[in-house]
Amino acid sequence: MERDELDCFLILAEELHFGRTADRMRLSRARVSQLVQRLERRLGAPLFVRTSRRVELTALGRRFRDDVAPHHRAIEAAVARATASARGVSGVLHVGFTGPLAGEIAMRAAEALRAARPGLGVELCEVPLSDPYGQLRKGDFDIQLQEFPVREDDLGGSPVLFTEARVLAVADGHPLAARAAVSLEDLADVELLTIAGPLPDYLLEHHVPARTPGGREIGRGPGVTNLQEALMLVAGGKGALLTAAHTATYYARPGVVYLPFEDAAPVDYGLVWRAGDTTGAVHAFARTAREVARAVRAAAGAEQDVRAE
Repeated sequence: MERDELDCFLILAEELHFGRTADRMRLSRARVSQLVQRLERRLGAPLFVRTSRRVELTALGRRFRDDVAPHHRAIEAAVARATASARGVSGVLHVGFTGPLAGEIAMRAAEALRAARPGLGVELCEVPLSDPYGQLRKGDFDIQLQEFPVREDDLGGSPVLFTEARVLAVADGHPLAARAAVSLEDLADVELLTIAGPLPDYLLEHHVPARTPGGREIGRGPGVTNLQEALMLVAGGKGALLTAAHTATYYARPGVVYLPFEDAAPVDYGLVWRAGDTTGAVHAFARTAREVARAVRAAAGAEQDVRAE
């Protein structure tokens, strides 16, 4: 039995109309009729009753449809799984994220990807603040949605996907806490919590700058390894923290005030993966994350501080 004969029979059994069957198969009506007749000759009896007004299944046709349809669906599913596996979009994709907004977008992208690619599992985990590339390099993560900049020779990545404003987290008793906004020069009046871990110099300077734009020295506070630890120290008056604006939404807590900047550049986010190690699953997640980032911007509106590139 030929594959096109079986496909034609099942579609005609559903449509009960030669024209619609021909349209779905992108064949002529004559070719559809030919395939059905050929199958009927193989089986030795008619599968359809054809009149000028309607097409109906015979008793044999109904029984044959009921017998073969489940197996046909199973074959289609097996072919889809094999194709997905060959293209690298099956198995489990491990995705890291930094920051609460990146985590939300990564989660939405994972949900969309699971729906579109049922054979692909997606697992999310936060990237350690103190070791931003270690797990990616070891293979624990396949791709990361994280804060830029990234200047690593062995890592590749996407353009900026979205941005958000930067804020300064201080204790509610700090003199700056009564201000409506701060400037980068005000950082000379705080001790910034630093990050304990093997951060490249450029990344440490991004998170914990040593001087203000005017050249004034910025004090260094205790080292931290994660955001929750940092906010606990901020609330206790042990230092201030440069962070993204959505930290205020996701990590609002007593004792901490989030102050917007008048002059700080926004925080950029994008995707990062091991250079030369981009599978079909990585590409699929990257495409989905871009779509989600656009949707987040559209939903947020112009007045929000999230902006997709």
